[in-house]
Amino acid sequence: MNAIRLHLQQLQRAQRDKLLLLLAALLVLLPHTLHLPWWISASIALLLGWRALLTWHGWRLPPIWLLLPLALAAMAGVRAEFHLWLGRDAGIAMLTLLLGFKLLEMHSRRDVLVVILLCHFVLLGNFFYTQSMLMALHAGLALLLVLTAQLSFQYSDQQAPLGARLLLILRMLLLGAPLALLLFIVFPRIQGPLWGLPGDAHAGTTGLSESMAPGSIASLAQSDAIAFRVRFGANRPAAAQLYWRSIVLGAYDGRTWTRGATRTGWSAQVEPGTLQEQAQQQMSPLRYEITLEPQHQRWLPALELSAPPLQLAGYRARETEALEFFTASVPTETLRYSASADFQSRLQPQATRAALQRWLALPAGYNPRTLALAASLSADHAAAPVLAQRLLQFLRAGAYTYTLEPPLLGRHAVDEFLFDSKAGFCEHYAGALVVALRAMGIPARVVTGYQGGEFNPVDGVLSVRQSDAHAWTEYWQADSGWQRVDPTAAVAPQRLDPPALRRPPYAGSLGALQSRAASLFDTLRFEVAALENAWNLWVLDYTPDRQQALLSGAQVPQLSWRLGTGALASAMLLCGLVWWRRQTRGDPLQQLYRRFCQQQARHGYPRGAAEGPQAYAARLISMPASAAKQHAMQEFLTLYSRLQYGAGSTESRTTSLATLRKLLPLCR
Repeated sequence: MNAIRLHLQQLQRAQRDKLLLLLAALLVLLPHTLHLPWWISASIALLLGWRALLTWHGWRLPPIWLLLPLALAAMAGVRAEFHLWLGRDAGIAMLTLLLGFKLLEMHSRRDVLVVILLCHFVLLGNFFYTQSMLMALHAGLALLLVLTAQLSFQYSDQQAPLGARLLLILRMLLLGAPLALLLFIVFPRIQGPLWGLPGDAHAGTTGLSESMAPGSIASLAQSDAIAFRVRFGANRPAAAQLYWRSIVLGAYDGRTWTRGATRTGWSAQVEPGTLQEQAQQQMSPLRYEITLEPQHQRWLPALELSAPPLQLAGYRARETEALEFFTASVPTETLRYSASADFQSRLQPQATRAALQRWLALPAGYNPRTLALAASLSADHAAAPVLAQRLLQFLRAGAYTYTLEPPLLGRHAVDEFLFDSKAGFCEHYAGALVVALRAMGIPARVVTGYQGGEFNPVDGVLSVRQSDAHAWTEYWQADSGWQRVDPTAAVAPQRLDPPALRRPPYAGSLGALQSRAASLFDTLRFEVAALENAWNLWVLDYTPDRQQALLSGAQVPQLSWRLGTGALASAMLLCGLVWWRRQTRGDPLQQLYRRFCQQQARHGYPRGAAEGPQAYAARLISMPASAAKQHAMQEFLTLYSRLQYGAGSTESRTTSLATLRKLLPLCR
């Protein structure tokens, strides 16, 4: 370590500056390794290491005839990897490689400025993938280092230490932060993002699909990404009521469930419960607000029996007869909408047989054993709730297991699941129950969405993740409408528990220590989640509506583009005036000299634009004035010249400035 420090001290200043720029480029490029192909990340690492080795030893840079074929080969590799030249992923890949190759071709100051400019573009490219608070903190740190490297190349021969340069850049950023914050808060916002993302910007976005086959939700449930966040009003529902309805599937071909044809428009016929039911329900209606992460699909999750219309700014929210909510166009940014749910309401209690016919269809020639089971359980033509409970009891007594990795199923998938493998995820149980209910002549369908969520005690927000993706069953009963039944809960009731309760208990003295550590970890995790939610709320989701609500609460009149532009121009003018006053009045010596020149100008002897103090003194001799004034003027200008163009200690300068202040009144 000491040898490295000693070698750094022996390096020339230009070499140290280039190493600092390499460190800044490495920090800028680091987040891109999370999404770039491995060979591109490895190539960039080799390029940076190559340049660092050359700088460390002071060797010559490689010739252009060597770099050009390597660069062309890298570009061809990008084309082969992404099969296009334009787009987010391909563009970022080429930009990062360009930065790496440009570092090996950095000869002049102009090349240095090009590298610094590329660093800014690559740093901006990180926000195409995530706009999280962590990425913003990384961007601030990387920007600090890039600007420090830029400042290092701008210094004269007397270069300040690295710590002083870092503090200077940090001070400059902090000075600009209040103005940036003011503009962010008050400058009129536009609806949606400032620019459109490339077509592949949402290629990796996850979310529920309009079809369901064995394993589809199981693969989604292995993702820990946030699907949406919920903030409730005065009341919060129990965990067993947290069923977030999204897509209803009714068409079945023996293998895959799909939506099928569903009428749009509000024909769901949600009717309130009886007066006795409403009296027993203490938090009806339940009001809540959802912040939905970008999923690049139209479907809007909502609690069961949420009544339309959803309050969604910037988009037209619509609904279907199956109580699905969706937008007319596919959103590409975070959405925030409000709704209310009444758990005692009834969905289509008076539906006609013709309207229910599509929820009875089954493909011919599939699952004969399931059809026979349904016939035996419904031989007495019992009511739909009784038959549903019989099927649940069949599952409870059948030694079924809940697993994310069920075995593959063949042509008669439901038969093989119910009678052979007896292992599956929620889509297996929900689909099998719907097939059995339809075989009994009961209208039924699969509902996909999310179940549960994790409540954060710090900010009172419920976080629902992709791992909470779920599928359950609905069946129809006369006068009661559509009723939810969750077959997965019959087999694995722990699926409905909050995440904290799913953790295995700790035993013994070591278990107590582990439990305390887990509690501290949960506390820290909740604090971080609250910060991330605040970041999403006030930064990423700072929409025009939220801006107007904030400014209205602060008694600020509604803004317009003209007013916002005027405010920006005024702020820039004010900053310019402050800067000018500091430039012109910051030096007390120049301030005294300016006041002296103004005095003589009032007597008809203004100083010329290119006239120095000695030439000015020679001209002032001809000025009709007393001998005392002439002596004071000559002494003032002589002392000013010595202070301005000479060198002296701080103490002598302070004494001389005091002398100038005493001479100034004598020169009037």
